[in-house]
Order: sequence, then C-alpha cells, then structure tokens
Amino acid sequence: MSFLKWLHDLEIPSGYALLAPTPLALACLILFLWSIGPAIRLRVGREMVWWLRLTWVLTLIPAVTGIILALGGGKVASAVATSGGVTKYGFAPDPKRNLEHWMYSALVLISLYAIEVLIQGKLVKAQTGLRLLPVATMFLYGVAYMVGRVAVFPGSGG
Repeated sequence: MSFLKWLHDLEIPSGYALLAPTPLALACLILFLWSIGPAIRLRVGREMVWWLRLTWVLTLIPAVTGIILALGGGKVASAVATSGGVTKYGFAPDPKRNLEHWMYSALVLISLYAIEVLIQGKLVKAQTGLRLLPVATMFLYGVAYMVGRVAVFPGSGG
C-alpha cells in the first residue's frame, strides 16, 4: 500500500512545481504547447499522438492507484487532519477537497477523450477539431493542475 501511495502522490520537487506540480500536469502543459502547431498546420504528427498516449498513461496510473487507495479508506491530504489538527502540509483540513479532487480527476479523463475525438475528426470536421485543440489542451492542463492543487491546499472555507 505504501508503494501505491508513493506512486499516487508523486510530485515534481523543484521551483517549476508552480507551473506543473505533478508529472501529469507537466505532460499536459507540454501537450498544450505542442497543440499550437497542429492548430496552425491543420495536421497532427505521430510524435504528438505518442505524447497524447503518454499523457493517458500518466493519467491512468494515479487514477487507478487513487481508486485503490480510496477503496482502502484513503482521502486527499488536504481533507484529512494529522495528529496536530492540521493537514500534512500544515493547513486546516477541508473535507470538501476530497470530492473536488475526484471531480477534477474525472474532468481530466473527459478532456483526454475529447482531445482524442478532436484529433480523429469523429464528431466535427478534422480542420475544426484541430483549430479547437489548443483550447481543449489548455483546459486539460488547467484541470490537471487543479488535481494537484486541491490535494494540497484547503479551499476558501478552510
């Protein structure tokens, strides 16, 4: 169980963590920057599709480990007080953050699926989908960032 917790709680320990606190957020940020080219050229290269698949993997690893930890009774760190009455990060606990963590995680999965649909041109024409790609990947980055943020910081009520 400790390995699953370590794998789920993986963070980027540097000053760049303000832009991308987790490997998933970093992959989504790179995907957003990468999506600008196909929106201009109206063509997606194999490298970007490969990076999108890597982003799926970096999404599913914490998602699956999070489900396993939740089934074992685990909650997000910002929702649980330690013995000192504060979270492990030193803030007041905010139980609402657990539900928010799940919501943002679901939005990451929905966004990744929407990006797949846009790239393949299944729901809209391929040209239109590729023009919308930067918007979808920017949204993906935002919700991936928030997955990590709500795990650490309390909300406005905390």
